[in-house]
Amino acid sequence: MFFSSKALAPKEDWIILCSVEQVNDLILQSHSNPVAILKHSTRCSVSRAVLKQVVAEWEVPVGQIPFYYLDLLQYREVSNYIAETFQIIHQSPQLLLIREGKCVYNESHGDISVSGLLQK
Repeated sequence: MFFSSKALAPKEDWIILCSVEQVNDLILQSHSNPVAILKHSTRCSVSRAVLKQVVAEWEVPVGQIPFYYLDLLQYREVSNYIAETFQIIHQSPQLLLIREGKCVYNESHGDISVSGLLQK
């Protein structure tokens, strides 16, 4: 499922992450192509500011790094599954890069950086 509304996020190629099955699929996908996940709280002003920052900085060609967007308030069980699967502490906002089935970039709040993610 992709974003269909510019009100949610202007990056049309971002994929809405809404199930544990998708997480398992993206883990498999990460063995051939790194995958990014942005965990976002729709009620948090810091998360909203980080979302705007990531949207402004994300200039990766479509398909190079698939980008998954997780509304963690709506899909908290998916967020919990991500934390358990990759053995990371749940944060919001949080930007992750999954490569070869492992989380190789994990930053939250003001430490989130698209350029930092792309260097991994």
